[in-house]
Amino acid sequence: MIRIANAQFWVHDQDDALRFYTKMLGWEVRADVTMDAWNFRWLSVGPGGQDDVGLILMPIPGPPMLDPDSSAALAELVAKGAGGTLFLETNDCQASYDELSARGIQFNDPPARQPYGIDTSFRDPSGNNIRLTQVLDFDPNRSS
Repeated sequence: MIRIANAQFWVHDQDDALRFYTKMLGWEVRADVTMDAWNFRWLSVGPGGQDDVGLILMPIPGPPMLDPDSSAALAELVAKGAGGTLFLETNDCQASYDELSARGIQFNDPPARQPYGIDTSFRDPSGNNIRLTQVLDFDPNRSS
């Protein structure tokens, strides 16, 4: 069987991202290893109680992986939220919204009922999109 082990976000600053995901979101560090030969830091975080999944906080690459113009373009796209979206699930969207707001997370919108559940969103310090959803039971035979 093939399973998802990690997903990845490009981040502008790994230390800022680490503070956000651990202090504000309340996640745990999975790995924080610097490979001296390449001056590369492998930084992974994840939610407590879900040890088999991690989010890699990958620095936006420069040379030799990307030329300076491409690196700057990627950094700008990430800041605009074009780097992808992480979908988180909670049992109580309003309670999670209240708790995370109290920790300093600024949401884009308050929790709102959608056809699939109750949903809200926020962004990390680099601009990556994060959606927080409380999935509700629904009758697929019922029209909306």
